Amino acid sequence: MTPTPEQLSDHTGKPRAAVHMPLSYEQARLGMAFHEAGHAVVALAYGMHVVTSEVINWTTEGGGWAVTGTTAVQARDADAWQYAAQCAAGTLAQVQYLMVHGLWTPERAAACAAVHDRELAVDALASQGFRLGRDHVPNGGKSWGMVRGMARRKVAHRWHEIRTVAYAMNERDVLTGDEIAALTGLANPPFAGGAA
Repeated sequence: MTPTPEQLSDHTGKPRAAVHMPLSYEQARLGMAFHEAGHAVVALAYGMHVVTSEVINWTTEGGGWAVTGTTAVQARDADAWQYAAQCAAGTLAQVQYLMVHGLWTPERAAACAAVHDRELAVDALASQGFRLGRDHVPNGGKSWGMVRGMARRKVAHRWHEIRTVAYAMNERDVLTGDEIAALTGLANPPFAGGAA
């Protein structure tokens, strides 16, 4: 099923960059499952509510294929830097997947970059008065590299849970936050403001 324009857009409504990943369909799909599982598990580990996490794949014109994913997180009361680390965790989990499965190359690692995740973190934190620098440490803030360091530690610590969720997501396409919590033993805090 072809995703909606919203599913292919970043938080500002602009289309996310399409990146060629030189992998088989199965490898790319599982890699995307690891990416989304990284977001979801790190969010739960930091006490955020996860609504859903999913892998989306479709056939393109000319008989090709494409794959993307999305994770919906409610982070209303989350620590700003932990929220940013959750944004960084997807790429790091996807790169770790490549390394663990013997698929890592510099080109493939670069294709995992997910600039839209970084830009979401920068904008979300700025709206709350926090300064997140893309390539420097702003006065009173942190750099994206520092946030990636936080995420790297959490991804390494929660690798077993990320792996479990990624394989389940690869099989089922979509997992709810409660299903992810059941798979990992992590709590999915209640959705603030009522039913999700």
